[in-house]
Amino acid sequence: MKISWQVAVESPEKIRTFLAQQGVSRTLLKGIKYHGGKIESNGQPARVFEEVVTGDTLSLTLPPEIANDHVATSDQPIEICYEDEHFLVVNKPAYMATVPSHLYPNDTLVNRVKGYYQRQNYESQVTHVVTRLDRDTSGLVIFAKHHFAHSILDKQLKQHQIKKSYIAIVQGHLSQRHGVIDLPISREPQSFIRRQISANGTGRRSITEYWVNQSLRASTLVCVQLHTGRTHQIRVHFSALGHPLVGDVLYGGTCQGYMQRQALHCAAISFFNPFSNQKIRIMAPLPKDMAAYLEQETRNL
Repeated sequence: MKISWQVAVESPEKIRTFLAQQGVSRTLLKGIKYHGGKIESNGQPARVFEEVVTGDTLSLTLPPEIANDHVATSDQPIEICYEDEHFLVVNKPAYMATVPSHLYPNDTLVNRVKGYYQRQNYESQVTHVVTRLDRDTSGLVIFAKHHFAHSILDKQLKQHQIKKSYIAIVQGHLSQRHGVIDLPISREPQSFIRRQISANGTGRRSITEYWVNQSLRASTLVCVQLHTGRTHQIRVHFSALGHPLVGDVLYGGTCQGYMQRQALHCAAISFFNPFSNQKIRIMAPLPKDMAAYLEQETRNL
């Protein structure tokens, strides 16, 4: 993978300084130096302490990335919603884990993306997961195609610059059309899985904003915007309001009709692509079970 920039600086600047401003980390520079990559200025090999000026072309060739043999390959299909040289966005179905574990070692989204990379004969076979979803949550997941792209989006993620919008169906009817839930979340002491609202102030601040989209017979369709990214945040917050997600038995919800899992779908995601210098926004349609549930509830109004 070769990435190039047209240099525009006010005065001569060291290559390492210029690259740092583009998001190239010291770790990546070490990898380039010792594992097969290279740096070129105007087509000639260059070192990081050399300088560039306006008008120069600086190129970075990333070292090859070898896939982990311990990660199984799945030939099952994936639903691609966006792809370029650097990023891949996939619509994950419900009931599929994002990453392998001892419970789901062979057919997670990572396994399927690895199989896709192999079928496409991509130079890098490493599946860099940028965002994740719970096993029973459907929707958009971002993969980076190389280490540099991953580090860029990881920084955006930490700075809350990657925006994720969800569609959820909660039990009962919300009293407000729009609200912000600002309640701290922590792990339940006796559970590895469950999270809770922390009453003693030890939890991490968690902010969820929502808008009521439609009131149904015994539930409400809401659009949700996360302002923080805690584990089970949407599920815990709506449960705390007394309106758990339909199907979310872990947090007090009940399965109803077509919804036999938590009614939660990552419907839109956006991030900045520095390689094309544009904002990318992707949307994914509602999955069949949520769409069928909505149709059923609307019919019964």
